[in-house]
Amino acid sequence: MAGELLEVEQLSLRFGGITALDRVDVTVAEGETLAVIGPNGSGKTSLFNCITAIYRPTSGAITFRGRSLLGLSPDAVASGGIARTFQNLRLFHNMTVLDNLLVGRHLHFRKNFFEALLRVRREEIRHRRRAEEIIELLDLEAVRKSRVADCAYGVQKRVELGRALATEPRLLLLDEPVSGLTQEEKDELAYWIHEIRGRFGVTVLLVEHDLRVASRLASRMVALDHGVKIAEGTPGEVQQHPEVVKAYLGE
Repeated sequence: MAGELLEVEQLSLRFGGITALDRVDVTVAEGETLAVIGPNGSGKTSLFNCITAIYRPTSGAITFRGRSLLGLSPDAVASGGIARTFQNLRLFHNMTVLDNLLVGRHLHFRKNFFEALLRVRREEIRHRRRAEEIIELLDLEAVRKSRVADCAYGVQKRVELGRALATEPRLLLLDEPVSGLTQEEKDELAYWIHEIRGRFGVTVLLVEHDLRVASRLASRMVALDHGVKIAEGTPGEVQQHPEVVKAYLGE
């Protein structure tokens, strides 16, 4: 590992009288997979929303590659190398699988009109090549020209993962990537997430309720409960931590 890629320090988020995050510290090293776990309402998605500038924290700091993310727009965060998926899929359902992946390439289109005009064919080939590489990796060849709306839910999950990957992120945030899937589909998606790390050199931060999948993917875990970090360590250490057991199972 080459040092810390993402640093979240003393992060707090409040909505009126509700504290969603309370002085949370999280670091993600270059090249690792870190899982954030916790029961519903623990602050996991709020953490993602702060990192991707959907929410503006009440206090604290978020640093990516040595630069602060505070005050940036979601587009600027994405352009800087952070991509994410959502718990509730946000795909273009009337577009094909391939076109959804090409949407993920928009960050890499030439910004200068005349430069883009001169290189349009070369650019198109480059973007399509990347999309086709992702289609092959995620086994989407059979549905590449299908409307997303006509695809099974498990396939749609892969399409959203592929679209995020198409942005060529340094850090990939996955919000409950295996929720709603069968056990076979969960195992397949976990395999592809592992392959993505190896093939594209992407660092992964994931939120996951399925502790079996989280333990399989992550070398390190952070547990949240009611917006507070209650444990951090290896998957085994975190899952056996008394506060984590209490959060999931009660007294």
